[in-house]
Amino acid sequence: MKKNIRPDGKAKVTGKMKYLTDLSFPHMLYGKILRSPYPHARILSISTDEAQRLPGVQAVITHKDVPALNGFGIVTPDQPVLCKDIVRYVGDAVAAVAADSIEIAARALELIGIQYEPLPVLDCPEKALEETAPLLHPDGNVLHRAGFQKGDIEKEFSQCAKIVEETYQVPRQLHAYMETEGGVIVPEKNGSLTVYVGTQHGFKDQFQLARILGMPAERIRIVSSPMGGSFGGKDELNIQPYGALLALKTGKPVKIHQTRQESMRSSIKRHPMKITMKTGIDREGRLRAHQTRIVADTGAYATLGPAILDFAVEHAAGPYMIQAVDTKGISVFTNNGVSGEFRGFGGNQVTFALEGQIDRLAEAIGMDGIAVRRLNIRSKQDPGPLGQRIVETDGALDVLESAAAVYAEKKRLPLKQDTWKRTGVGMAVTMHGGGLGFGRLDPAGGRLSFKEDGKIEIAFGFEEAGQGILAVIEAITAGQLGCAKEDISIIIGDTSLVPSSGSTTASRGTSMVWHSLQRLKKPFLQKLLARAARKTGIEEKRLSVGPGGIQVNGEYKLSFQELAAGEEPIVVAAQFDFPVSPDPIDSAHFLYTYSGVVAQVEADLLTGRIRVTGLHQTTAAGPVVNEMGYIGQIEGGGVMALGYTLMEDVTMTEGHYAVENFDSYLIPGIVDVPFNLQVRAIESLPAEDHYGPRGVGEIGTVAVAPAIASAIYDAVGLRVSRLPVKPEALLQSIERSVLYES
Repeated sequence: MKKNIRPDGKAKVTGKMKYLTDLSFPHMLYGKILRSPYPHARILSISTDEAQRLPGVQAVITHKDVPALNGFGIVTPDQPVLCKDIVRYVGDAVAAVAADSIEIAARALELIGIQYEPLPVLDCPEKALEETAPLLHPDGNVLHRAGFQKGDIEKEFSQCAKIVEETYQVPRQLHAYMETEGGVIVPEKNGSLTVYVGTQHGFKDQFQLARILGMPAERIRIVSSPMGGSFGGKDELNIQPYGALLALKTGKPVKIHQTRQESMRSSIKRHPMKITMKTGIDREGRLRAHQTRIVADTGAYATLGPAILDFAVEHAAGPYMIQAVDTKGISVFTNNGVSGEFRGFGGNQVTFALEGQIDRLAEAIGMDGIAVRRLNIRSKQDPGPLGQRIVETDGALDVLESAAAVYAEKKRLPLKQDTWKRTGVGMAVTMHGGGLGFGRLDPAGGRLSFKEDGKIEIAFGFEEAGQGILAVIEAITAGQLGCAKEDISIIIGDTSLVPSSGSTTASRGTSMVWHSLQRLKKPFLQKLLARAARKTGIEEKRLSVGPGGIQVNGEYKLSFQELAAGEEPIVVAAQFDFPVSPDPIDSAHFLYTYSGVVAQVEADLLTGRIRVTGLHQTTAAGPVVNEMGYIGQIEGGGVMALGYTLMEDVTMTEGHYAVENFDSYLIPGIVDVPFNLQVRAIESLPAEDHYGPRGVGEIGTVAVAPAIASAIYDAVGLRVSRLPVKPEALLQSIERSVLYES
């Protein structure tokens, strides 16, 4: 592993860095958004007169003030910016105000009069799929269907010694980013607009706002870095349209910064899913048949719901080679909160179910779970989960063997048991596709410049969301060019300064930087060294780039500042598509990362609470670019997944949120983080793999839940099929066990 200090680290830990919601401008107004109190209702009338008369109110807007497309959505613009006649969930926006203070804006919302006619609430997919259910959208209540089949499923089931069928239910999860949605939108004197708002998709936001505002995209500048966290939650538009409309109407900067309660109500969440799996195994431990049915609650609007379902379908068989596979999924509109992009992108849900099946099957035939996995794990040249060609890799077997060794070591240790405490160890493995998949526009690229001040500038069109991408850019650029990190300046997250190169979504940031430098470095160095040869009179072939300037055989000859003096900038750009499989299979991935997780838990038989005491993650993702960033991503992802497994659930009752803040929605605190957190990186790649390091932003979250579930079974004999694992489930299991034994 290579160590590297984060370029933005000091400013962050000292509090000197300004996030986008920290910004202020002269004559700035404050915006607030009025959202529906009903999960489903018809709007009969909207009256804003009283609110507009309130002193200090500068603007009140409704659907009438949207000049062009009254809709947004990263793929399908089906969510109204401001609802006209129907509201479909309690986060739907109906009006917005801009005022001289936050307090005045909040009061103005109270003065807006809206008459609603409540409509039937579809608060679960089952209700939405009934023939008599009202249609939430013109095309019905089904957002998307997806599936994959191979082999003769019934024939293979008939050859099985044991068949396990189980239904798994996984919750709606909050991203819980540090900085809630917000920023400042500034109307410029030339009629353009500058949007200082956290997003993972600067150019996509620019495109969406242009449609809404009826403005040329080039007149909308998106400044999107730095922001205090996203995890996919800021992939979609949130406050941008309202701030933009209010800024244009008032001619003044408008700040909107959502409270945690407002964020809870309106933000996208991880998809709740119900997953039924029927899996068969023969007497030798070979997986013969695997049938999966996925029902996803996508909430009121689409966002990236179809792609998430596709991803879950693709990963339903995971890293295992199974004779026959039959997977079908459906994503259903409801009147619940919008489900969308979240770290892991559907892989977390289906992996929890799949690894649970493997453990149950192993027990059913009296075989060790690791042995079953080893017998069925994919090998180097096996095709991907959808039968597509993928880059050759031993990653699945590597992480399995690493996790197996750790698991065996933990099981050899004497377990601390007392009257009211039980401990257990569990493990799980997974694979996770990087990039958007075949058939989806997946642009990548960057720009490398040698500036007048002698700095080497590297620019990308994505954002810094706390993931440490700046350190990755710095390390890869310095390593590829041979310069020092002090010679580099990094430009990201500003559509006026960077090329359009796609976002860091889908664990593609590290890969995008590496692949860009492979294309940029040769032409850039050729131009740089040609200039150096002209200035020094030394043959170009004898020159090389070193820390601080140009060298000959390691001896310093010319500083970068001297090389730049009196010259025009050197600019080299690259545009390309993220690597995809040569097989044209929709949504299929080409580059995968792999993870093996071992979890240790302690179960309290009196309270029913589970405490994770150890978490070991082995990750195969190619060479490590930045050690601290790598460890931080894996450890942070593991803790986030711990919350998903044991405590987090954005519960909804009849379309209303039952939780509003972190006093009732609990996420892991420092006391919940295992003292024993370990990360092992498998950095080797097969000789045929020329695709460099992969991103690890998601893989650390995916297999943690099934590993903890396995450890719970080892501790108390409870097979977990529903997340989060609540204390009452453990206590009921203990009670049933006692009654059975008596």
